[in-house]
Amino acid sequence: MLELSALGLLQREPLHGYRLKQQLELFMGSCISVNYGAIYPLLKRLEERGYIVVISEAAGEAGCSRKIYQITEQGRDRWREKMLEHPKESWLKTRSRFVIKFFFFSDLEAPERIKLIEHRLIVCKLRQEYLESQKSENIPKDPYQISAWNRSKSNLNSEIKWLRQELVRELELVNYENETADKLNFNSRLSAEIISRKNQKSR
Repeated sequence: MLELSALGLLQREPLHGYRLKQQLELFMGSCISVNYGAIYPLLKRLEERGYIVVISEAAGEAGCSRKIYQITEQGRDRWREKMLEHPKESWLKTRSRFVIKFFFFSDLEAPERIKLIEHRLIVCKLRQEYLESQKSENIPKDPYQISAWNRSKSNLNSEIKWLRQELVRELELVNYENETADKLNFNSRLSAEIISRKNQKSR
């Protein structure tokens, strides 16, 4: 997930390692652990694989130089591949991964966003069914455990509701874009037909 996040941020603008870490902590701190011990080895690995390049070096506050990294076309392809994949992982990690992906939704096409939302909805519904199946046998008796259990179910139900709302919004956007394209095509054909008839009359 760190690679996905770093490439996504570098796709927006060139960054040096310290600034990249700041943005990762600000936007993805609730989803992934961010530390220098992971950032700089990652940047080196991404550079070696051709996903990013150093475009300049800027002087840091302590006098040492800071490399400014920029994503390459190969890196953009890699980012899109990571955005659309669904690796097998724990429930907690799938949630964190989707939150990170959603942060970068503006950089995807509508059909891609719809597929990701639909997949997340399926995962959440399966989780909901699993919790319901465990309710009769494993529901806790301790009041704090019951409260935590109910909180977990409430969060899941809230996410499902939110995902459905986002899916409806995306589908409406696609329909609007299709209707607009149809109108533009109709107007274009109408204008061409009018011009053609005018040319015929002038002959």
